[in-house]
Amino acid sequence: MKRNIDRRRRLGTQFPLFLLIALLCAHTSFSQKYTKYVNPFIGSSNFGATNPGAILPEGMVSVTPFNVSKAPGNRINIDEGWCSAPYIYENKVLTGFTHVNLSGVGCPDLGSILLMPTTGELQVFHGEYGTTYSDEQAAPGYYAANLDKYNIKAEMTATVRSGLSRYTFPAGQSHILLNLGLGLTNEPGSYAKIVSDTEIEGFKMNGSFCYTSDQSVFPVYFVVRFSKPADKKGFFKKIPDMPGTRGEWYQHTGKYKVYKEYQKELAGDDLGVFFSYQTEKDEVIEVQVGVSYVSIENARANLNAEQQGFAFAQVKKEAETAWEQQLSRIEVEGGSNEDKTVFYTALYHSLIHPNIFQDVNGEYSAANQSYVGKNTSGTRYNVFSMWDTYRWYGQLMTLVYPERQLNIVRSLLDFYKESGHLPKWELASRNFDVMEGDPALPTIADTWLRGLNDFDKELAYEAMIRQATRPGAENPVRHDNDFYSKNGYVPFTKKFDNSVSQALEYYAADYSLAQLAKALGKQSDYEMLMKRVEGYKKYFDPEYGLLRPVKENGEFMENFDPLQGENFEPANGFHEGTSWNYSFYIPFDMEGLIKLHGGKKNFVSRLVRSFEDSLFDVTNEPDMGYPYYFNYIKGEEWRTQAYVRSLVKNDFNASPGGIPGNDDTGTLSTWVMWSMMGIFPTCPGEPTFTLTSPVFDKVTIHLDEKYFPKKELVIETSNNNEGNIYIDKVELGSKRLRGSFISQEELLKAGKLMFYLSDKK
Repeated sequence: MKRNIDRRRRLGTQFPLFLLIALLCAHTSFSQKYTKYVNPFIGSSNFGATNPGAILPEGMVSVTPFNVSKAPGNRINIDEGWCSAPYIYENKVLTGFTHVNLSGVGCPDLGSILLMPTTGELQVFHGEYGTTYSDEQAAPGYYAANLDKYNIKAEMTATVRSGLSRYTFPAGQSHILLNLGLGLTNEPGSYAKIVSDTEIEGFKMNGSFCYTSDQSVFPVYFVVRFSKPADKKGFFKKIPDMPGTRGEWYQHTGKYKVYKEYQKELAGDDLGVFFSYQTEKDEVIEVQVGVSYVSIENARANLNAEQQGFAFAQVKKEAETAWEQQLSRIEVEGGSNEDKTVFYTALYHSLIHPNIFQDVNGEYSAANQSYVGKNTSGTRYNVFSMWDTYRWYGQLMTLVYPERQLNIVRSLLDFYKESGHLPKWELASRNFDVMEGDPALPTIADTWLRGLNDFDKELAYEAMIRQATRPGAENPVRHDNDFYSKNGYVPFTKKFDNSVSQALEYYAADYSLAQLAKALGKQSDYEMLMKRVEGYKKYFDPEYGLLRPVKENGEFMENFDPLQGENFEPANGFHEGTSWNYSFYIPFDMEGLIKLHGGKKNFVSRLVRSFEDSLFDVTNEPDMGYPYYFNYIKGEEWRTQAYVRSLVKNDFNASPGGIPGNDDTGTLSTWVMWSMMGIFPTCPGEPTFTLTSPVFDKVTIHLDEKYFPKKELVIETSNNNEGNIYIDKVELGSKRLRGSFISQEELLKAGKLMFYLSDKK
């Protein structure tokens, strides 16, 4: 999903296995072999929407600096426009540290349950207590900064379902605020109870993702626990929401009023809790936060299970070890340190979402929060940005983390059982109608076709074919399915101007489902779906050599401008992009598309123009496969190698702006990883890869022998240097490979792919 792209550039019930491993390894010597190449600041600028907060692989909790509230020195803030991330690298003033966050997402949500340490006179309005910060540090599972105004060192680490902060205070009056009135979207409704001098419990409402209606809101429950009893404590609440004056009940502090200590609980909007201390110089106070989407009791159980006592150094070490174990699945050799940093940070970002949604007792909020579900095996995930991830993210998970990908599919099927449909864009067991198409279908079908079928295949097929054929009025995902099913395309109307984008996503979904139907022997379904897929030809306008919206009467839309939409104005048939960004996105029938262009020469000429005339957008998923489409034309493969290498070098780097746009829950990250390794999955539903020249001398992917025939897949490169970016020849095992495509089965059976590079096209 694309938001805020810089248009100046067009171009279980059980602990997860990795945490068990981390706990077992916690008392052994720790070697930073891979985590040293991770820079969590990458993507925190240039609208990448990532953040440097402390998180574990697929963690429910991340402890993240929040610096997008309105304050002098902040260039983007939640008070003055669209802001989808809790942290922007260029901003200078932070107002706390949040505990539930999204990474790389183009729409705002969460960014809440915020803690803030301060000193001196108590201030509870973020516009007054905010501070500049310095000496930032970030590593997998750790974040730290000095809060300049207060001379406090703030450090964060995390477990799967809880966060741990360590604040080092100066001597004097100190405070720790729990601010429930500040977040990315600030839905009304929160509750807090002071349980004791060391504990707070409550909930905060979240959930208006992409500014949807309040019907989608959901509570996030929490328990906050302090290592030191408070000397004083109380509540604060914004004045407009206050009841009438009750004598000495509260006192004024700017725009807020502060309750005296004898108040024990408070509910409403824009409220918070303060704990105050008299601290000595360099005194350390640690704060734990346990989280649940089910109940306060579960939040406390999560915290008790994952943190025994206050042990910041130990939790931090376990987090580092967990990341090291996960990143070690892929070993790269050669390339520069920056290449390795780009690669391993991309892998790091790809393992954040989808993330664990169930509590330690297996409970989770079921789809649309109709009831509390319970998982007795596997892992229930949430945060499925599938319009983005179905293209090449799931393929990486299938190959490198197969058990994770199976649990992703099982989570989608559980959603279907709970709600009657597969989700489109899922957050906290809610389906949001964001972006186009029916992306759960290619996600599931591609997983099965690549050899992972340890899930309920009958249920999966039932869910997919039902969604593909269900009438629009009854279909929460395919609202326009009636016209599409009958006519094979989505018409342009004044009410809906993303029609071509919508149709292309339906074709991709139906094509992947057709391949699954064929594999399962469901011939009639296969033929019906493949007939639908042919509908893309209806949009092709030979006058432009591009796709053009079509009206209900079958005629082309008038006043067509193939460049309209480049700056997110109403796009005349295309969503967040132009006709150029979508017109070659036919990976399911490249042969047919080439024929529509009048042959290979015209096809290549127009595809080249998209790059040479800056009509290609490296941040827009539908055209991110374009560089690889030259591989379909014999003799033009060198263009794939040249364009991919250029994009990797010029659009991705180890700086905060090193992701060229929204990372989309790891989608841009996995694109650059595939491109650096030299293999790329071009079409969901086809278990194949196409080739480009690798960046590294050697890549070793450690495979799970439960699912694949060998222990590892090795990709080696000979004559690899800055000038040699073209493929001279490729060997698969001991045999020379003909062409630029290879099936996953052949690749894994051989176990080794050898590239020989040259400086000649």
